[in-house]
Amino acid sequence: MTTVDATALASLLVLADGRFPAGGHAHSGGAEAAVAAGRIRDAADLEEFCRGRLHTAGLTAAALAAAAAAGADPLLLDEAADARTPSPALRATARRLGRQLMRAARAAWPSPALDALAAARPRGAHQPVVLGVTARAAGLGAGAAAYAAGYEAIGGPATAVVRLLGLDPFEATGVLARLAPELDAVASRAAVAGERVVEEGADVLPAASAPLLDVMAEVHGGWAVRLFAS
Repeated sequence: MTTVDATALASLLVLADGRFPAGGHAHSGGAEAAVAAGRIRDAADLEEFCRGRLHTAGLTAAALAAAAAAGADPLLLDEAADARTPSPALRATARRLGRQLMRAARAAWPSPALDALAAARPRGAHQPVVLGVTARAAGLGAGAAAYAAGYEAIGGPATAVVRLLGLDPFEATGVLARLAPELDAVASRAAVAGERVVEEGADVLPAASAPLLDVMAEVHGGWAVRLFAS
């Protein structure tokens, strides 16, 4: 299992806290479109949705974050994130979230690396890349960054479905608890891949795909009325 340096654990808690003002509360991670399509109707459906998201988009995001935290070139990682995000709607969302996270990160952990990335990507870099650079600025390593990105991949939809369906918050939390062992496995795999990027280049990053998430994101982006931005 991937380990997290106990001396930096408090920073990880701050970074992964849902109250950290990174803009994630405005996004459902595809859950709103899935609810509207009847694919999420209860806690069991939510669990399957989050499991699928964790092992696809979540794995890719976690590896990107891990690579950035390990010191890989964030601009190259941003290009790799573009290549792994076929949906224009999801690319726009990732950059919007990256821009918001950057604002919060620079206030919390001022860093020349964050300043340089903000200057190079004024419209926002992909959120997992910003997350990884933020983790590095906070003294966290690849494993911690992978955990933060992986947890976000499932925590966002779980929180959103509580609002979308009126799902019992205790049931949503139970879903996250049951997925914890799988999050461990995904974070470990992502951390190893992220650390390899430093020596071997971005081609070793996973490119796990979830075509239905891409399709639903494009449909959701065209809605005139929606509760979440994505």
